[in-house]
Amino acid sequence: MSKTWLITGCSEGGIGAGIAKAVLKRGYNAVVTARSLEKVESIVKDYPDTALAVALDVTDKASIAAAVDAAKAKFGWIDVLVNNAGYCYRSSVEEADRGGVDKMFETNFFGPVALIQAVLPDMRARKDGAIINISSIGAARTGAASGYYAATKAALELMSEGLFAELKPLGIKVMIVEPGAFRTHFYDSSLKGADMTIGDYSETAWKRSPQNAINQGNQPGDPDKAGDVLIDVIESENSPQRLLLGSDAIKAVRGALNARLDEITAWADYSVRTDFT
Repeated sequence: MSKTWLITGCSEGGIGAGIAKAVLKRGYNAVVTARSLEKVESIVKDYPDTALAVALDVTDKASIAAAVDAAKAKFGWIDVLVNNAGYCYRSSVEEADRGGVDKMFETNFFGPVALIQAVLPDMRARKDGAIINISSIGAARTGAASGYYAATKAALELMSEGLFAELKPLGIKVMIVEPGAFRTHFYDSSLKGADMTIGDYSETAWKRSPQNAINQGNQPGDPDKAGDVLIDVIESENSPQRLLLGSDAIKAVRGALNARLDEITAWADYSVRTDFT
């Protein structure tokens, strides 16, 4: 039987859409989800037998349960879950609105957790399956106005590391994906933020507010290529715990890790002073 992928956040023009297109072109089944079905119609229209469009709000457990049930009713079970839905809320730490931050955490972190909990019983029963959590290079390094967004992705990654250890003995794969900059709507319609009013942040957080963001459309990442890469990697015998997408991602994460190693070395003499002698 053909494998079935359930992919969240598949609005046309994004990485989720690119993954869905690649899955369908390979002849696999795809449960293509977004908050609005209108945003995925162009993806599913040519695949009446292997594509299922489902309206899914990842912050609503009833919506998650309905989507999983619909997938199982049409295709039998879910082989691969891709947690891709998410967005960025930009703000200085001080100026953030708690409601805005909470909503982003519900979407970027707790939503994926709820979906994982929904699909795992069947995967454990079959001792087979894969979970792909789309993170960000922001989990490795961040900057002004992006602290809260990076926190959601760092939480997703560390949860995924624990999940990796729990599921590996059961034959279920877990992979964290850290994309660089892709030509998507991340820099326009997916960008939210607080009202910034504290002038002391005018040269830092303010410059990265949604009001000042311009999507140049020249990012190096091609969302339509992401899907083929993910399929090839997750189907390989020894898929990695983490996968970077994009040459810019390699540069950014390597730089962040090297900087941290340099800092550890520079301050090691102080760090070891806390040991019993």
